[in-house]
Amino acid sequence: MQKDNKKFRTPTIIDVARESGVSYSTVSRALTGYEFVKPSTREKVLRAAEKLGYVPNQQARSLAGGRSNLIGVLVPNLGNGYIGGIIRGVDEQLAESNHNLILYTTHRHRGKESSYVATIMNGAADGLLLIVPLTSTTYLDTLRKQNFPYVLIDQSDTEEKSSIVRATNWQGAYDATRYLIELGHTRIGFITGLMELTSAIERLDGYRAALTDHNIPIQDELIAEGDFWERGGYNAAIRLLDLPQIPTAIFAANDLSAFGAMEAIRQRGLSIPQDISIVGFDDIPQAPYTYPKLTTVHQPLDQMGRTAVKMLLEYIEKPELGTQQITVPTQLVVRESCQPPRQV
Repeated sequence: MQKDNKKFRTPTIIDVARESGVSYSTVSRALTGYEFVKPSTREKVLRAAEKLGYVPNQQARSLAGGRSNLIGVLVPNLGNGYIGGIIRGVDEQLAESNHNLILYTTHRHRGKESSYVATIMNGAADGLLLIVPLTSTTYLDTLRKQNFPYVLIDQSDTEEKSSIVRATNWQGAYDATRYLIELGHTRIGFITGLMELTSAIERLDGYRAALTDHNIPIQDELIAEGDFWERGGYNAAIRLLDLPQIPTAIFAANDLSAFGAMEAIRQRGLSIPQDISIVGFDDIPQAPYTYPKLTTVHQPLDQMGRTAVKMLLEYIEKPELGTQQITVPTQLVVRESCQPPRQV
């Protein structure tokens, strides 16, 4: 028996126009949120689309010169509270602005970053947010040449031609290190983040600056390379604990690294903060629930996400606007993971 092809055919915008009794162009305007459409007409179109099961082809709409009302968001992963905090702010702000997001995870593969950027640029979305990407000057140049709206979050453009939202990474690291120094620590270990990222470089520089300003020599053996992941923090802490003279405090470049360091310290039979004090960075939701509760540098992650969306939508509406760079403040949050060093 031959199948009824009409029964299985995907409904089109023409079908919606026929069902609702209005023109193709009116359906298009109603479905894209165009403001000069009567509420009664829009309701009629939406009812017809729902009845037929019509799903707009966002890419075709974009290629036709319209707006998709979609924003592409590029993230390295979804496995930590830092990314989740920024995404929460992005999602809430987009919802208020009647936009939706398309989320792409790159897992730190440069090829995936470039591929996803090309996909988004070719009609999948109206603009792009890149959260701590391994930025490539090649695809940033392409974005600029195509006048495609984008904003970097917590990452810099070496050529300083991009709109950016970031936190005071240097100052936050300086404040955390100074806090440990004021407690009496002079042998302070530092676990870096992924050094391809601007935030990691700025936090290391802030640590070094605080030591220098307090006349404490910078010792390379006390700087252990991490990667912003818990396993990387654990391995870096083990290297610090293997030194002939271990540090009395450890400052980790983010909270996940601090969690890994805390595990390494406990495995060595040492206590926090009695034997070693520890400080993190980010203040992700898990930070107040560690034992002991983690002292850390608070980043307003939700605010960073919201600010980036506002900046991007403004740029989409007014492409003639120049690039903007907004820096939001950090704040040291003192909890229970630090105390003065034991007197020997």
